[in-house]
Amino acid sequence: MDILHVAVLALVQGVTEFLPVGSSADLAVVSPLAGWLNRGPAIELAVHLGVLGAVAAYLWRDLWAMAVGVFRYFTGRRGGASGVRLAFQLAIATLPLIAAGFLFERYLPGGIASVRVVGWSMLGFGIALFMADHSGMTIRRVEHLALSDAVVIGIAQMAALVPGAGRPVVTMLAARLLGFERIDAARFSMLLSIPALLGLVVVKGIGLVSLPDGQISGAAVMAALLSFVAALIAIAVLMAWLRRSTFAPFVIYRVAVGIALLALGYGWGL
Repeated sequence: MDILHVAVLALVQGVTEFLPVGSSADLAVVSPLAGWLNRGPAIELAVHLGVLGAVAAYLWRDLWAMAVGVFRYFTGRRGGASGVRLAFQLAIATLPLIAAGFLFERYLPGGIASVRVVGWSMLGFGIALFMADHSGMTIRRVEHLALSDAVVIGIAQMAALVPGAGRPVVTMLAARLLGFERIDAARFSMLLSIPALLGLVVVKGIGLVSLPDGQISGAAVMAALLSFVAALIAIAVLMAWLRRSTFAPFVIYRVAVGIALLALGYGWGL
């Protein structure tokens, strides 16, 4: 891998990981069109480690509250109930994705990715996000999250296994349908990404260590840093935007890319 290749992939991963656009779809399309090879395991680990660090840095207050709450709970001390509750809700919301991922790996090890699948997924979930964003109420905050809400959002997260759906899209969509404000829908979506990213980093890290030539190169370090910075900026921009506006720009992007991919997949106009 050359430096330009690593930089582009890291920046794309960082920018799109938490935006409701579908990072897996972008990466699946960008690399083949550029004629590049697939990312190696070290780069794959590095970019996910970078975006994990970015979301943890941005949401450090929530993570600290959960850590303190869980510590107080297991040591029999008072206080931290809200942190314990949020940690428990995240755990519950993560379980459906784990179960669905296991089933996909067992029965569809080769995946279902194709230009047509990604195209329909980008288009369909983009339209669904638009409808949910404009029909949902905006009266609830993360602090109002109930266990039933966590279950619903967790079940919706299973759709992220469909190429092009995008985990942020399906989780924010579900949260908006449940009446959460846009910024809180994004906040819980990012919190929910942490267990998934952490699990991915652990699995890929173990896989890398087990390789005969598994090692961390300078390119991997660069990829981690670039994806960290790009993701942190993207999160800050997203949250600032959602404080005053809608998901419209992301919907337009998804619809445009979806139509383009469908035209490519079905040979329309070619």
